[in-house]
Amino acid sequence: MNSTQRFTDRVEDYVRYRPGYPSKEIIAHLQEKIGFNDSFVIADIGSGTGISTELFLRNGNKVYGVEPNDAMRQKAEQLLKNYPGFTSVNGTAENTQLPDKSVDMIVAGQAFHWFNPLLAKAEFERVATGYIVLIWNIREVNTPFEKDYEVLLQDFGTDYQEVGHRDIASDGTLPVFFAPAAMEKAEFDNNQLLDYEGVQGRLLSSSYIPKPGAANYEPMLERLRTIVDKHAENGKVNFGYITKVYMGKISS
Repeated sequence: MNSTQRFTDRVEDYVRYRPGYPSKEIIAHLQEKIGFNDSFVIADIGSGTGISTELFLRNGNKVYGVEPNDAMRQKAEQLLKNYPGFTSVNGTAENTQLPDKSVDMIVAGQAFHWFNPLLAKAEFERVATGYIVLIWNIREVNTPFEKDYEVLLQDFGTDYQEVGHRDIASDGTLPVFFAPAAMEKAEFDNNQLLDYEGVQGRLLSSSYIPKPGAANYEPMLERLRTIVDKHAENGKVNFGYITKVYMGKISS
């Protein structure tokens, strides 16, 4: 499947059930490290439905949301229409459609997994003057619930091992991507407390999960119900995440 189309049928679940980011901690970290403020113009690459875009819009920044998937981009346009600093762009990491040196900072979230690193780096150096910041939620597998959920993904995910990106930095790509600049890394705790409906929506927001009508769809939901019933406290379970932030200066 074309990576830009993987989430087309999952937009509503993506919007409602994907985790956000610890915005106060991220903004404070950027302020401390690079003097970040609300005058920075940002390009959010692979911005999807606008989860990371809104983080910076709320801070008062002007943000270009660059997203190739029509359904996700249109959803972001709907959700973020009241932010005067938001501009929606139909583009990719390798061809953002942005003018030369038009932004101060590049931001990318989980979508970085789908970028061509060499072509994206060249494009980022063309359009930006300051920094690249990558923000990544890593789902933890520590508690009994989290471990059972992970086994479910392994058992039912159609291509989970290939695309269930556990950690953006696990394959050594990032130091090469940021070179010759040094790469800085920070980590923040994050979580979601969800009832069964929320857990199901979180599951179905993933592109590697079977869709309704697939032979293993109903068995998957039956397993999920069993897992949630087993581990829920007051009807809810906790998803723990580590939000990782990777940052480096753009080569001039």
